Amino acid sequence: MEKIFQKFLFIFIFTKFISAYEITPFPQDFLFGVATASYQIEGAWNINGKGENIWDYYSHYSPSMIKDGSTGDVACDSYNKFKDDVQIIKDLGVHIYRFSLSWSRILPTGFANEINHDGIRYYNDLINELIANDIIPVVTIFHWDLPLPLMAIGGWTNPLMTKYYMEYANITFHYFGDRVQHWLTMNEPMSFCTDTFENAQQPFNVPQIKGIGIYLCAHTVLRTHALVYKMYKNEYQEKQKGKIGIAIDSRWYEPKTNKTEDIEAATRALEFDCGMYFNPIVYGDFPEIMKTRIENLSRSENFSISRLPEFTKDDKELLQGSYDFIGLNHYSTWLVSDGSSKTNWRTPSYARDVGGIMEADPKWPNSTMSWLYDVPWGFYKLLTHIRDRYKNPIIVITENGFAQLEIQDKKRIHYLKGYLKSLSKATQDGCNVKGYITWSVMDNFEWFEGFTQRFGLYYVNFTDPSRPRIPRSSAKWFKKFVHTHLKNNNKFLVVQV
Repeated sequence: MEKIFQKFLFIFIFTKFISAYEITPFPQDFLFGVATASYQIEGAWNINGKGENIWDYYSHYSPSMIKDGSTGDVACDSYNKFKDDVQIIKDLGVHIYRFSLSWSRILPTGFANEINHDGIRYYNDLINELIANDIIPVVTIFHWDLPLPLMAIGGWTNPLMTKYYMEYANITFHYFGDRVQHWLTMNEPMSFCTDTFENAQQPFNVPQIKGIGIYLCAHTVLRTHALVYKMYKNEYQEKQKGKIGIAIDSRWYEPKTNKTEDIEAATRALEFDCGMYFNPIVYGDFPEIMKTRIENLSRSENFSISRLPEFTKDDKELLQGSYDFIGLNHYSTWLVSDGSSKTNWRTPSYARDVGGIMEADPKWPNSTMSWLYDVPWGFYKLLTHIRDRYKNPIIVITENGFAQLEIQDKKRIHYLKGYLKSLSKATQDGCNVKGYITWSVMDNFEWFEGFTQRFGLYYVNFTDPSRPRIPRSSAKWFKKFVHTHLKNNNKFLVVQV
């Protein structure tokens, strides 16, 4: 009778656990982590030899463009508080801390003729602190904070950026590669190319060159990534034993109706977003639908050549397979209806090239960000699409998170539960995902939103000079989740993705 009772009790507790988390187990070698980016957290914007980047300049000289007029001058003060940050990451029990390097802190002008050794010291100290606490450093070499002099020469539309970036990347491999074994060349090129050259949002005073700049930027970024990948493979990988990839961002695009034109519009949107970067690094070229559509529209607009630059034969060979793993940043989903004949686009633009109208279902739970909705099934669909369309590459989810202001952030917990459930189902269904990194470990400077938007598991009080980190309900939930699913996480620390 006692054994029957114990069995019943076990089943009851297990059922309650599954009901609470609604997530099936992940593979044993699966890694969990948290992420940040240099400009958003470090502060110390002009001390110890750091140069000026585009966000320093933009927030100082165009403060009206930041929602609350704030800057990243101090931000979370992680330059001084990095040891405290490592301790809260350790307390969460995760395996990974993904952070980015500030190009301007290492190379003050962006060029390799002058190295700031305080920047080298700072990142060495951070990396060593992580390793001392059994946390894997995953390093993003470039996360949007371009040195100001490089923007002055055209930024990523200038092909010479490839040379300057390669010199910068070479320095990071040289100084940090003996301890860093997971590298990402770029973060979200789709976002920074679009915001800089299509929407003219990112710093600074970039002229509107819609339908052209975004593709010039993508072309330069992709060639640069592939050349850096080759450099690392040829010069560093055998000795340092690391892996290198790129972090690509994409939404899922769901047809609004079953009409053929809406299905085609959703397919185009996905190819112009996810496909613009996945397709070249997996297959060596932009998607055919992009090439054909942009060429046809370019001719109708009286351009002599396509607005989409072509890759040479050597470029294609270089690009194809230029990854050891691919980072995927995913947050939300759009419903798509056809806009090719319904919208009066009179001038070239990325929106015209896509030809879709994007909207959210009013039933979807929303965050405080206008574009971010809680749609976990979209995450599953995107992952299975990547599995089937791009030869099931090794994927690490390098960003996924939800914006909410409150300390008792139930909506964020609901989001995390749903997306982790979808991710677990995707791994069960054969998607080659090796890790999940949530955005973000703590509140930070959220670009044009300043400090008005909060993605952190930890709340940061930006009016307090000491910048205390206060755990939200989601931090406690995520800690329990990681502990429950990875009780023996120490044995997984040596696992390579």
